[in-house]
Amino acid sequence: FNNSSPPGSADPLTRSFFLSSGSDIRGFTPFRFSVEPVDTLAVRGLPAVLNCLAASDAPVRVEWKKDGTFLNLVADDRKQQLADGSLLISAVVHSKHNKPDEGVYQCVATIDNLGTISSRTARLTVAGLPRFLSQPEGVSVCSGGTEMLSCEVTEELVPFTRWERDGRPVELDGRVIQLPSGALVISNGSQSDAGLYRCTIDALGPAKTTDEAELQVSADSGVEEKLETLQGPVAVAKVFGESVLLPCVMKGYPLPVIRWTFNDRPIDESRERFAVIGGGSLQIINLTEEDAGIYVCQANSGNMTSEIQAELTVHVPPRFLTRPSNTYAQESMDIIFECDVTGSLPLTVKWMKDGDTVIPSDYFRMHNLQVLGLVKSDEGFYQCLAENDAGNVQASAQLIILDLDVALPSLTDATTDHVASSPSERNDPTPSAPRDVVASLVSTRFIKLTWRLPAEPHGENITYSVFYSLEGTNRERVENTSGPGEMLVTIQNLVPDTKYTFRVVASNANGPGESSTPLTVATQLEVQVPGPAPNLQVVSVSTASVTLSWERPMTGNAEIQTYRLFYSEKGRDSEQDMDVTGLSYTMTGLKRFTEYSFRVVAYNKHGPGISTEDVVVRTLSDVPSAPPQNLTLEVLNSTSIMVRWQTPPAGTLNGELTGYKLRYRKGLRRADAMEISTTQLFQLIEGLEKGKMYTVRVSASTVNGSGPTTEWIAAETFENDLDESQVPGVPSSLHVRPLVNRIVVSWTPPENQDVLVRGYKIGYGIGSPHAHTVTLDYKQRFYSIDNLDPSSHYVITLKAFNNMGEGIPIYNSATTRPQSGTTRKHTECMIV
Repeated sequence: FNNSSPPGSADPLTRSFFLSSGSDIRGFTPFRFSVEPVDTLAVRGLPAVLNCLAASDAPVRVEWKKDGTFLNLVADDRKQQLADGSLLISAVVHSKHNKPDEGVYQCVATIDNLGTISSRTARLTVAGLPRFLSQPEGVSVCSGGTEMLSCEVTEELVPFTRWERDGRPVELDGRVIQLPSGALVISNGSQSDAGLYRCTIDALGPAKTTDEAELQVSADSGVEEKLETLQGPVAVAKVFGESVLLPCVMKGYPLPVIRWTFNDRPIDESRERFAVIGGGSLQIINLTEEDAGIYVCQANSGNMTSEIQAELTVHVPPRFLTRPSNTYAQESMDIIFECDVTGSLPLTVKWMKDGDTVIPSDYFRMHNLQVLGLVKSDEGFYQCLAENDAGNVQASAQLIILDLDVALPSLTDATTDHVASSPSERNDPTPSAPRDVVASLVSTRFIKLTWRLPAEPHGENITYSVFYSLEGTNRERVENTSGPGEMLVTIQNLVPDTKYTFRVVASNANGPGESSTPLTVATQLEVQVPGPAPNLQVVSVSTASVTLSWERPMTGNAEIQTYRLFYSEKGRDSEQDMDVTGLSYTMTGLKRFTEYSFRVVAYNKHGPGISTEDVVVRTLSDVPSAPPQNLTLEVLNSTSIMVRWQTPPAGTLNGELTGYKLRYRKGLRRADAMEISTTQLFQLIEGLEKGKMYTVRVSASTVNGSGPTTEWIAAETFENDLDESQVPGVPSSLHVRPLVNRIVVSWTPPENQDVLVRGYKIGYGIGSPHAHTVTLDYKQRFYSIDNLDPSSHYVITLKAFNNMGEGIPIYNSATTRPQSGTTRKHTECMIV
């Protein structure tokens, strides 16, 4: 697969190119792996072979790497290279503390004086000692039913297991199957299945077997309904093109009916690649990406149902969409080797040249490999290697660099080989050297060059090529002018504060002429403000302080003068800042249990640098700083009081609220108090004494402890438990006493003392009693209505209430006294 040719092309070993000119040009050398190593499971003490065959017209030398290092076969008498290049390990060594043969192997082929290619990698795994983790147990199956015999071994030993019945191999089919765990499933059981079964490990030295377990088959007799799961599907990952068996082994009475769904849709069992075997297990062959998803096995038996779901993941190995092509080029050119790969993510792609990894640089750029400013040493074999969890592949191409006096060939459509872009074929006379090459503009990352026409252009429509290189290197890159006659070019993407050497070559219809005298120019020093301070960390150290630390910026060409620390409370737009000289700082005076956002900016002599990302941290929690609000007591009867309250004011909890602590005591003086913990905003206190005064207070708590308490408030239980199944009656009397700007009201309770009164409501107003309302405690017998208007007539109403409702109101009225010197009005009294 890795070395297969694109559709319609010739075999890569015999593929050739067709030239329209230049028949003396050396051709590409056929060189590829016809056989590459594959992942191998070896057995301790037995031989193992990793296959490799490199094909070429030229003599090929093959070597092997293990875990990235070349093997020394001379010093290891257990390993030898076969004539075709394959690696033979005569006796695999493997123990608990010594595993010299396990690892990742790679075949490396070299044609001397030409280049090297590497095969894909293959992992050699050694199977563990043949042993069973448990023994199968005897079972009984009803005629027509399903049963399972376990064969517990480690995962790598499952391929070596098989089953025997009465000493003879068990034949597997759609009714009798072996699960991925090694277990044997017998469905639609009959008397022919009865016998003694044992699991055997073969091919790992002497066969090893379990104890025998008897399978009995009984007649189908009526029993209670039952449904039992013997083995259900589990999450599994497979590779594209493989097969998978999802177990669903159920037993029960009546016989279970098993159905499968895929991503909530019923599975069409008539599809060629899908089959339900062994009484309920789902087999899928030739897996595709579309098969990945959630599979659910549902069993129905009478009134009972069981569902088990599992996810199937399908990994797709890397596959080439575009392979690198053999390429002709000349020095100073730029070329691209294409390599487009598809497959399951994450997918990594790397490049190698003659067996060594290509390191990205200014002259070697990825993903498609760009080689810029070719030099002769760039010639050789280049390989694109792609890898993911499902496997790895490689594809190679040869680069041939021709001398400047050799014209590049023209290739027909019958080949996938490439030829790099080049100047026209060279013939005399050509231009002399361009004159007066100068750098007319020098910046940090680009240089603009200008020059004058050569003294001897030998023609019109002169074009120019500017060759440039880092000072001290021989690798040149080339930049062409945009059109004939243009005598300036801007070279971009240079490195600041670096010397470059430039030369200019003019070309006419006959080809390139003489080179100008090299010109060395240094780019300017780039003024760099600091980069972001790495590794900014903020840690809460108390309820009101945090410690910040960071590292020195990695970019910026001047000393750091200061660090400016910016911070803000979360949810607020305003940001505060302060200067810090070191690489750490402890900030105090913050709010408790509050989120803050921090960032750091480094400053040098050029100004502020790049800010770090914001880091958000919350100060540590504390006990609440305020008590709960609006504490009230409601006497329910002679032995219980309902206590209610509200949370502390916003911003005073200082942490996550964990609950409340309520303390109550009998009497108004200091006494032993009882404590109740709750997470509610109310609490019923029961078991109290009749007709006694009780005081209550409440505090809120966080994980750090309890905060301040409310003031003690008091309530007295009733002397007796009165009737509250009806509303109170009418108060016996309502008396008013008018004064200048207030009226004093007094009353007597309703005559029926057996009905519970929880309180009184007074209404009053000029001409109407509904303008103002006051609610009073059930014990109160008088009230002063203040802030009234002098010489004004007020109507007053009074009614008792309880939880059933309000009683019938009683009315009265009074005229407040006039101010000093006015006529006094008499009091009117009215009872309705």
